[in-house]
Amino acid sequence: MRFFEVVIGTLFFSSLVFASGHTEHSSHGSTHWGYTGHTGPGNWGDLSPKYQMCKLGSSQSPIDIRYDDIVKTRALEEINFSYNRGAKSVINNGHTIQVNVEEGNSISIDGIRFELKQFHFHTPSENEIQGKSFPLEAHFVHISSDGKIAVVAVLFEEGRHNATLKKIWRKMPYRVGDTEDLELSSSYINMLLPRDKSYYRFSGSLTTPPCSEGVRWFVLKHYSKVSEQQVDDFLNIMHHENNRPIQPINARKIMN
Repeated sequence: MRFFEVVIGTLFFSSLVFASGHTEHSSHGSTHWGYTGHTGPGNWGDLSPKYQMCKLGSSQSPIDIRYDDIVKTRALEEINFSYNRGAKSVINNGHTIQVNVEEGNSISIDGIRFELKQFHFHTPSENEIQGKSFPLEAHFVHISSDGKIAVVAVLFEEGRHNATLKKIWRKMPYRVGDTEDLELSSSYINMLLPRDKSYYRFSGSLTTPPCSEGVRWFVLKHYSKVSEQQVDDFLNIMHHENNRPIQPINARKIMN
């Protein structure tokens, strides 16, 4: 399984594109972390010097998007989605179910092209809206040619069975570290996104160790659907919830 690892000063990308192995025992010797017990989110910052930002950072993700913290603009720039290639594999890395995509998918914003590397899922949602949690959240992880990171977050509300998730879930590996081939066309990937792609924007961090900051976050305002059974099926594979708790917004403002 190939790593994408980018270092921009202290911005360390390897935790977002996981390798195979038990939870995150990677070939790079990453410190073991998890979502429960002594390796859970409350202790991430103490597990390794590389993870100190998890407790010291001032612009950490996820956040609760509160209307009082929103700065209204005349019009945020539209995100130009260009998802024209399909998926190639799905991996259970012990932290999430991650879909790896073919090269050639991207978004463009701020005059920068960010290539889609993978997308993965958290249950319940990591980000919240006005204190409301959602049963599932997808993170589409993009990186520019010079190492900048942009994450598009899609929140799912309970409803009808999701056709794209059905195809992915059928291939979800039961064992940690296992990878399965996945034939998922670009049309199905696009179906995970709501039609209206307006968004909330803020500066944040990786939601997993090393919790590096400087990440562009775009949380879509409109939701996709997931059935209760599909959420249960995800939890049956993961055996635990996999969301980092809400982090303080501090001096940040959310752009709308």
